[in-house]
Order: sequence, then C-alpha cells, then structure tokens
Amino acid sequence: MTAERVERRLAAVLAADVAGYSRLMGADEEGTLARLKAVRKVLVDPAIAKHRGRIVKTTGDGMLIEFASAVDAVRGAVEVQRGMADQNTSVPPDERIEFRIGIHVGDIIIDDNDIFGDGVNIAARLEGIAEPGGICISDDTYRQIRDRVDTAFDDRGETALKNIARPVRVFALAGAKQSATKVIEPAPQLTLPDKPSIAVLPFQNMCGDPEQEYFSDGLSEDIITLLSAWRSFPVIARNSSFAFKGQSRDIRMIARKLSARYVIEGSVRKSGNRVRVTAQLIDAGSGHHLWAKKFDSAIDDVFALQDEITRQIVSSVEPEMEKAELRKSETKRSANLDAWDYFLRGRAFLNRLTPEDVVRARAMFDRAIELDTQYSDAWAGLSWTYQREILFDIVEDRRAWEEKAMKAARRAVDLDEGSSFAHLVLSGAFMWSNQHEQAIAETRMAVELNPSNVPAWLALGNRLDIIGQHEEGITLLEKSLHLNAHDPHNHIYYAQLGRAYINARKCEIALHHLRESIRLKPDYANTYHVLAICLGHMGRIDEARAAAERCEQLRPGLMKRRADWNIYLDPQANRNLTEGLRKAGLVE
Repeated sequence: MTAERVERRLAAVLAADVAGYSRLMGADEEGTLARLKAVRKVLVDPAIAKHRGRIVKTTGDGMLIEFASAVDAVRGAVEVQRGMADQNTSVPPDERIEFRIGIHVGDIIIDDNDIFGDGVNIAARLEGIAEPGGICISDDTYRQIRDRVDTAFDDRGETALKNIARPVRVFALAGAKQSATKVIEPAPQLTLPDKPSIAVLPFQNMCGDPEQEYFSDGLSEDIITLLSAWRSFPVIARNSSFAFKGQSRDIRMIARKLSARYVIEGSVRKSGNRVRVTAQLIDAGSGHHLWAKKFDSAIDDVFALQDEITRQIVSSVEPEMEKAELRKSETKRSANLDAWDYFLRGRAFLNRLTPEDVVRARAMFDRAIELDTQYSDAWAGLSWTYQREILFDIVEDRRAWEEKAMKAARRAVDLDEGSSFAHLVLSGAFMWSNQHEQAIAETRMAVELNPSNVPAWLALGNRLDIIGQHEEGITLLEKSLHLNAHDPHNHIYYAQLGRAYINARKCEIALHHLRESIRLKPDYANTYHVLAICLGHMGRIDEARAAAERCEQLRPGLMKRRADWNIYLDPQANRNLTEGLRKAGLVE
C-alpha cells in the first residue's frame, strides 16, 4: 500500500489567548463573553483579515491563526495589541481583556483545514511566556521581520520552552511587561520634544566618483553641527541619520524611526573648483516640501554656502523666531580649504571603527594640522584616534598614548572653547587617564554647549557609571540609546550598559544588553570580555568560557590584559568585575 502523502507548508503561525480568562469568567461570565465577542468583531477579526491571516480555530479564550508572511503576522499582532491598549485605558485593571500572543515561522502539517507540527507547538509555547498585552516571537520570525516592521523587539536570549527539545531564542515586544521568569526591565521611552526635531540625511554624492563620498558626507555633518548650535530645536544625531545612507528614501518611515518632524535631504556635485548643492526641507507629517533650492558656489565659498543653507532651514522651521535669538555656530572652522578637506577624510575613516582605519584617520588629521595649526576640530580628531586605539586595546605603550590624547584634546579646547566636540574629546582623554572628576566636568560642558550631542549624553552616562553613580548612568545610557537607536556605534554603548548593570548587581538585565551588543557587531571583542564576567556571576560556566574563547579569537591577549580590570573609581566595583572571571575559572 502507498502511504498517503502528508500536506506540508511553511507558514507564520500566531497563537493567542486571553490572560486571566478563568478569573474574568468567574467574576462575570456573561459580561466577559459579551466583551470578548465585541472585541473580536470590532478589532481582532478585521485586523487578521487586513493582514491576510486565516483563523484556523478558536477556543473559549484563544485562537490559532495562519499567515503566509511573518511580516503580516507581526503587523497584525501589533495592531491588535495597540488597539486593545487603547480600548483598555478607561477599563479597570481587573476587568481588562488582554491578549498574549506568540508567533513562530516553521513547517506545519495541514489536515482537514487544521494545522499541526512544531510550527504550531512553538507558537503556542511562545504565547505562554508572553505577558498580557505582549508579543513573543521566535528568532526565525525575527530574522524575517527585522528592518521590515516599524516595531521594536527586545532580545530575551535562549529560552527553554515546555516540551520543545531545543531552546528557542525569544524576542519580546519592546515596552511590554516582562515575564516573571526574567527580570529584564524595559528601557524608558523618550517622548518627542515639544519643539520640532530635525534630521539631516546624508547628502547624495552626484560626482560619479565614490572617492568623493567623504565630501558630501562632510557637508551633511557640518550642517548638523551648525543646526545644533542654533539651539532652537533638537537635531537628530549624525550617526542615527547616517544609518539610512544608501537606502530608499521613504521620508515618512525614516522620520518615524528617528522621531523627526522635519527631514533635510539633498545632493552634492563637485566639479573642479565649483560645487552645486541641492537641498530640500520636508515636513515629515504631511510629506510636503517646505522649500527646495539649488546652491552654486566656488569651493572657496563653501562655508558661506553652509551658513546660508542652515539659515534658510531655521527660518523655514521657526519663521517667527526673532533674529536676535538666532545665533550661528561658534565652531572655529579652518579658513584653509585643503585642511578642511583632510579633516573630512579623517572623520570618514574614523567613522569606520576598525584599527586600520584609525591609522588612516590619524594621517589625515596630521595633514590637516600641518596645513592649519589653529584648526580645533583636527586636533580633536587626532586625540580621538589615540583614544580609539586605547579602546581597542591595541597599544603597546598605554601611558604614551594617554599623554598624546590629552595633549591634542587640550589643544582643541584651547583653540575653540565653544566646541562641544572638543570638550567631549577632552572628557575622553581625562577618562582614559583616570581623572574622572575632570572627565565628568568636560562631558557636562559638551552637553551644555550642544544639547543635541547624543554621543556626549552617552559618554556622560558611561562616566557617571564609572565613578559609582550606576543608576543615573544607566538611565542616561538607556534614554540616549533609544534616542539614538540607529547609531552604528551602539554596540559599544550596549556593552557599557551591560557592564553598568553588572555593577548594579543585575546580571540578567546585563546579559540582555550584552547580547544586543553582539547582535549589532558580532566581532567586537570587548563585549565578549564583559559577557564572560556576566555569565561567570550567573554561574553559567561553560557559556562564560565560550565567551572568553571567542574574545581571544578576536583579540588575542585581551582576556589576560584585563584580568584585573581597573576601570572604576571604586575598588570594590573593580573587584566585582574580576570576581565574575574568577567564578568562571578564567582567573585565579
């Protein structure tokens, strides 16, 4: 006899149930059923249909739904949960209908319009660990929706699910209450400022020469700096807006992700001694252009061109602002165009975050300084290269590099005391030299000079943690990370946040952030060192040793050099770091 062929297909499976259903029924059976039917009719069923889902079956308090796409499944689930949250605002907590939802993408078996298999089982187990109003998705689902769904999910790590043979990496809807089996606290969400925030997207290079990319990027970055100095409204950090470089320009989507009310985009064409810049200011809410203009200039007038673009932007955003309230940037830019050009090249190399590019950046900054010894930004950039190599832990003479970083940073501030960038760099030089009080003072000066300087806020959070103000430092780091969610440097800040939570004795939360750092940049050795400490404290010895081994693969000798890591002002905090390694058997 020939065995009957089993019908299988790949699908996104959504399992949902009502949290506390038995309690609700016990308190008001008829009322609960009536409210649940109304919710299904008005919200749930339309959302499922809108996102092309098929209701496979329902039970008294739950349902099983099949989607052809993970994106559709997650969008439908988010729509349901947001709709329920809105409906529940005026309902007493003990009477609320709140769904728990789990989603998994996997192979399913179809039998008589019902579905079976691991795809269904895992979705059901994910629903079981979701919180009321929450959504838990598997890593298979997350990989398919990442960068396609405008909703944040937190990585909860590998989780053992009941009757599922292997652990599943779980992602939970950000901001939802966390499962009792985890103590990860949701990071605070920042609200959009009352004043309009503005994002400058990287101007497109229209020269036809990729080698000129640094010039269009540099022009965009300088406009960001100039706008920040007007202090009339928040300006989105450079690294967040530049995360959208090379992507399709869906302005409304980008604005939502950056929490920007206005977006500036444009292009640069450089030919010989002439430059043409087109710029347009867009109201992200309506998608309308507030203005668009073409600027033609000789290269030697490029600074005046930047000032004119900035003036028109500000005048368009706040037309009623008194002229006396508007002030131009105090940054003392070089009058030497060749020096400025070398500075732009150095900054472009520095943003690549590799040891080799740091060396290239230093050569550019050195050349800029040769051409203009009074160029503050070039001196600050030079200091930053020494500090970056200390961070990478690739220097033989640490003391010499600290002195070089300090000398260049002091020179930058001496040349331009109004530069937020220079004060931020000097704060780093003080930190690496273990002069923490001065580091804090310089970082505060940097954020005072430019409140839109998110890297300065992140640095302040890190510095506060180092001097023992862990909770305040953690709060600043978390808020700034959410404000700067697309910064390609965020793997560094998540590692710092993880270290801060270790010293706040909250290793479960630390682990969450360290895994996020690794997700963002799997080859950043420093994170694995901190991860080994964290796992050692948690008693997860095999995992701690695996993290240490990975650290050694990426940066041989780093674990040994940091066996007695003295980054904190408090000796007890430093001992706590070493103790994590000792518990894992990685140091004696």
